[in-house]
Amino acid sequence: MLDATRSSVASPAGVPAANRAAPAATTLDTEFNRGLGLFDATMVVVGSMIGSGIFIVSADMARLIGSPGWLLAAWAITGVLTVAAALSYGELAAMMPRAGGMYVYLREAYSPLMGFLYGWTLFNVIMAGTIAAVAVAFARFTGVIVPWVSESNYLVAPIHISEGYAVSLSTAQAVGIALIALLTWNNTRGLEYGRVVQNVFTTAKTGALLALIAVGLVVGWNSGAVSANFGDLWSPRGEVDIVPGLSAATAFGLFVAIAVAQTGSLFSSDSWHNITFTAGEVKDPRRNLPLALGLGTLIVTVIYLMANVAYLVTLPLDAIQTAPSDRVGTATLDAIFPGLGAALMAVAIMVSTFGCNNGLILAGARAYYAMARDGLFFRAAGRLNAAKVPAAGLVMQGVWSSVLVLPRTYDPATGSYGNLYGNLLDYVISAALLFYILTIAGIFRLRRTRPDAERPYRAVGYPVVPALYILGAGAVLAVLFVYRPATVWPGFVIVLIGLPVYYWWHGRKRT
Repeated sequence: MLDATRSSVASPAGVPAANRAAPAATTLDTEFNRGLGLFDATMVVVGSMIGSGIFIVSADMARLIGSPGWLLAAWAITGVLTVAAALSYGELAAMMPRAGGMYVYLREAYSPLMGFLYGWTLFNVIMAGTIAAVAVAFARFTGVIVPWVSESNYLVAPIHISEGYAVSLSTAQAVGIALIALLTWNNTRGLEYGRVVQNVFTTAKTGALLALIAVGLVVGWNSGAVSANFGDLWSPRGEVDIVPGLSAATAFGLFVAIAVAQTGSLFSSDSWHNITFTAGEVKDPRRNLPLALGLGTLIVTVIYLMANVAYLVTLPLDAIQTAPSDRVGTATLDAIFPGLGAALMAVAIMVSTFGCNNGLILAGARAYYAMARDGLFFRAAGRLNAAKVPAAGLVMQGVWSSVLVLPRTYDPATGSYGNLYGNLLDYVISAALLFYILTIAGIFRLRRTRPDAERPYRAVGYPVVPALYILGAGAVLAVLFVYRPATVWPGFVIVLIGLPVYYWWHGRKRT
């Protein structure tokens, strides 16, 4: 399937493709098939954003924030930040419509080092860890339908490698790895195969979410829950301490609670920018990329808000806060269709996570392609196969994502196992947020350093809207730094480990 000897662009004799000078970032890629129209691009945005988070994270957010009104406000803040970022990001996407997305924007706005540090973190944790997490989420909910698929049904029992870590292969892990392998293989066959899967599954899961909202608002309408939740929107109840002595009961505590809760809602709304990784395959990218970013993020923001309204008209807040395993969507459907909710939600989440992972897998390899073309990643990742897709990069990403499925965390006090990728994703949320801030700040920098560059689309509301995102995301990052430092420092350490790796690659490139 891989064509290790072919590059879609001819190389000068004796000069490896990955070591040639990269074309100007503002020109169009010519080596890819441009097979993604506006609808396809929007489906990549929507499909990459909607996974399993919207069905789960509201429980923890409700515990932290403690009131129905502020729960909805927290989701609204996430939506405003996400749409503001997408509207701003569109300027960079239209200005530099090349494969690689944020890697290219950071490289051009700051330096190749900054671009590499993002690409390093993307490959090792952000993309691979998310793919692993979504694949195992698919397997977990498959287990609701097929009980044999379980994280406690082992093909290879946990092998402890230290006091807090082990490696295992459960049937759920095996199904997750099989899903990664299937979608990776399908995407190596060509853009058309990945596009069709994305469109079908994104349409299906969007329809499933809309059906959940409609059923919740019409059939699930619970006058007791509506009276309790909307009759007293703002009073905190059952909230937990963010740190000892600080909860959402005070104004400052509420601000901190909303900022901390953003880690859940922002993660559920993440990956909206993945379409820019595939800019080389989007038709008329200078027009369609900004449109897809704006439309996709707006659609998901409205759906997420309405889903939470559906939860609140069906369940009292304390039922959301105490939903078993935080599965708020399942609890909502169970209240409407007793005995059937778990199975119905399991099918919906299986469809959702399948489509989500296809979008992640499709997009990620294009970033590594751009890095390899700059001589900052494995050379094979910078080549296209006969189907004009970066198959080697897809395989590398698939293998590493599968590896991240295997390690487990272990709590000796309870004898329970977790997943290492979950810890890694917790650690890099702050680092990813910093990269978003830097990318949006890059608009201001490029306006100054390249004032004459062609900008087919200019950020809506510049400079207010981009500044709004930087200030909002910066406030969330600052709160996490103070009140959740254990999740911040490891992420920055992972990023900084990329420094010696960059200089090694840079030296290897010169050699």
